[in-house]
Amino acid sequence: QVQLVESGGGLVQAGGSLRLSCAASGTSVIPYELGWHRQFPGKAREKVARILRLDTSTDYLDYDHSVKGRFTISRDKPKNTVYLQMNSLKPEDTAVYYCALREYYYSAHTWGQGTQVTVSS
Repeated sequence: QVQLVESGGGLVQAGGSLRLSCAASGTSVIPYELGWHRQFPGKAREKVARILRLDTSTDYLDYDHSVKGRFTISRDKPKNTVYLQMNSLKPEDTAVYYCALREYYYSAHTWGQGTQVTVSS
């Protein structure tokens, strides 16, 4: 069973940085999708950034327009860990951030437990 363990959330001032980490276990494949979503109060979960495996050697990095240029997603394949470096944080980035994984394109998402990111003005 796939499990995702997140770390790195917290409180930061506007303009600051945070780095989220998510370690995946219980899977033996390089997942089709590994990345981050976030959820604002009263809203549906939405994509932030994700790594899509196009083939055995090619990844596609997909960012929401609201974070492009500020957030960077990366992966350590041997550790099966994904990172989200968040720079120039804004109060509107305040949300619960969830790690998400799909082993194959037809798989349902597996979710982490979520980590709170709060950006003060």
